[in-house]
Amino acid sequence: MSAESAFIAALQALATHPAARGLADDCAVLEVGGETLILTHDMMVEGVHWLPAQDPADVAWKLLATNLSDLASKGAEPIGVLLGYTLTADNTRFTEGLGQALAHFGVPLLGGDTVRTPGPQTLGLTALGRATCRPVPSRSGARAGDSVWITGPVGTAMLGFEALQSGSGADSTAYRRPAPRLTEGRALAPRVTAMMDVSDGLLLDSRRMADASGVTIALDPALIPLPPGLPPERIRDALAWGDDYELLFTLPPDLAPPCPAFRIGAVLNRGNAPLLLGGTAPEGPLGYEHT
Repeated sequence: MSAESAFIAALQALATHPAARGLADDCAVLEVGGETLILTHDMMVEGVHWLPAQDPADVAWKLLATNLSDLASKGAEPIGVLLGYTLTADNTRFTEGLGQALAHFGVPLLGGDTVRTPGPQTLGLTALGRATCRPVPSRSGARAGDSVWITGPVGTAMLGFEALQSGSGADSTAYRRPAPRLTEGRALAPRVTAMMDVSDGLLLDSRRMADASGVTIALDPALIPLPPGLPPERIRDALAWGDDYELLFTLPPDLAPPCPAFRIGAVLNRGNAPLLLGGTAPEGPLGYEHT
């Protein structure tokens, strides 16, 4: 068990409110009067989640987009964000990029906090949303017989990161400025049995969905969408790299998705392994975890 998994397991004993969903989901789901609020918080650290030489405007965009992706996995409509920001010598490009992202996604900044530290810059953002359907989708609803789908390819962010790191000039947009699937999430939410976003790698997130649902998820590698021209020897890397922010979801076998998506597998009764890739349990790292 990683340090991250162990810490979350310890926190689960404290997170007893129903809104927390046992800390086993992408977001908290809080009933307030007649409204259902969706809340999520993500952090990013310099040198871990972005390259030190990156344009801070892109970092601001990604910070907002990754949180909105969590809201997308619940089919939520964003209603505002709170920013936690570590000050640097010049914060101009970050505020410019944040303004661009807020305007692009139509989300207001509601408040937050600032600090200063001698260590790497650390950023946090809390996103608040409004549920557009009930029940709100979770990771835990997949059932044997369901089909498994994803809204787009995996591995594009990996290639974007490598292009940015090497300075090759190849397209790095998918890594720098991901596009949360908010429209798709709202369309899918009333139909799916389970849904989450792919942030830490398709294999790891599929296993998380399988564990939450008490099933086995069987992925067909021949059906998983990949970037055009990806070398065969890089396919396994793409399945575990993460940062794709596509929506992974399950549907009853007689339903088709209401938006473009790719069927990539099936849900089985729980077997000896929670995840199968091409009929066998995959070996090696499944995705990104904080060790």
